[in-house]
Amino acid sequence: MSNFDALREALPRIIDGIIVTVQLTLGGALLALAVAIAFGLAARLHNPFVRGGARAFIEVFRGTSLLVQAFWLFFVLPAFGIRLEPIVVGILALGLNYGAYGAEVVRGSINAVPKVQWEAAIALNFSPAQRMRRVIFPQAWVLMIPALTNLMIHLLKGTAIVTAITLQDLTFQINRLRESTGDTFFAFGIALVIYFVLAYILTLVMQVVEARAKFKLGRGPSMREIFKLKPDVDEAVTVGRR
Repeated sequence: MSNFDALREALPRIIDGIIVTVQLTLGGALLALAVAIAFGLAARLHNPFVRGGARAFIEVFRGTSLLVQAFWLFFVLPAFGIRLEPIVVGILALGLNYGAYGAEVVRGSINAVPKVQWEAAIALNFSPAQRMRRVIFPQAWVLMIPALTNLMIHLLKGTAIVTAITLQDLTFQINRLRESTGDTFFAFGIALVIYFVLAYILTLVMQVVEARAKFKLGRGPSMREIFKLKPDVDEAVTVGRR
């Protein structure tokens, strides 16, 4: 059997593996975003107990291995009577681990908002919650999107560890293809292409999110202007005059 015959035969299983990888990526990314915002904001509060708890969470989950965290959730929690489905364990492990990294991105981006913006929000007599929601966070959101995009791509690649907790993701199915063909270069070459396509789609989505966030702040073109094919008349005339 040739490599391509083996690939054709394994294609349904590989598609199932891609679906599992996408589920883990989307679920883990949503959880990581929620965790990042919650703990990033909590790490800036004046209350020492809340701030200390947030710092402890961030340092523990940044300072320990993602694989060990997944093992804890999958193999140790059942000893305490808590048994979770493998897909839930995968999403929890990815979301908590990358959420801890994201919390520092959120905290740093909020700190990077110029001081005059804080002073302007205070001058408008906004409450602390209104300042954050209406003035500070929208500007910090634009700053944090590129770093969060990098984290999400790392999260996508990190989904490969779920093979260790019995989930049959893309990497698991590619390894089965390698065993059936005996050709490591071919099997993992397919894996490289699929992971690259998934990561590129994720990058494009985040670029759209970033463009929309900038437009809302008046710092960039609208989505209609970005995707339109026909140039403005004034712009065409200007170019012609040059």
